[in-house]
Amino acid sequence: MTTDDTFGTRLIGDIAATLPGATAVFRRFKLDFCCGGNVSLTEAAGKRGLDVAAIVEALSALDAGSSAAVPSATGALIDHIVARYHETHRRELPELARLARKVEAVHAGHPEAPQGLADTLEEIRAELEEHMQTEETTLFPLMRQQPDAESVVPTAQIRHDHDRHGELLRRLETIANGFVLPQGACRSWTALYTGTSKLVDDVMDHIHLENNVLFPRFERREAL
Repeated sequence: MTTDDTFGTRLIGDIAATLPGATAVFRRFKLDFCCGGNVSLTEAAGKRGLDVAAIVEALSALDAGSSAAVPSATGALIDHIVARYHETHRRELPELARLARKVEAVHAGHPEAPQGLADTLEEIRAELEEHMQTEETTLFPLMRQQPDAESVVPTAQIRHDHDRHGELLRRLETIANGFVLPQGACRSWTALYTGTSKLVDDVMDHIHLENNVLFPRFERREAL
């Protein structure tokens, strides 16, 4: 188990990859552990003006067995990513976009109406679909064929896509006022923000598993 005084110097992506429950802590403190995972916890906290001691305390309190572990074998991990994230995104995004268009139209005159949310959700859906197709038809088959081979699987473009996805997620949060509902919000508006907030969490976890757990298994070979 990691001791308290080492958390501050570790990369937040590494902490998220090895400590179950850490991703929820980072989301609570609004720390980017997926695309921004290559900085130490102390540096990441400092950039946001956060008390690193409070974050360390939250991490230290985690029970290592409290969250379901993802599969460790490469093939099983890929299966998990496709089933848990790819299929979930495909199922949820069309309905979220439909709901967003309804809320934007019905509440067009409301000062807090999330105008532009539907278009951004459609943009995310289109970009994610192309991205996931590339992974499923090209990248993941290569990884399955050579999980232990002395070879490098190209991931640079996929990581670039992940950075772009992160930008779109931040746009969603901005448009939706951090998913804080206005007083008296209707059920559709409530469902929209609940679902879109979950989408953001899911995409962040999805990117984290690829950037910080799956991809490094192949990228490290480049330096051999």
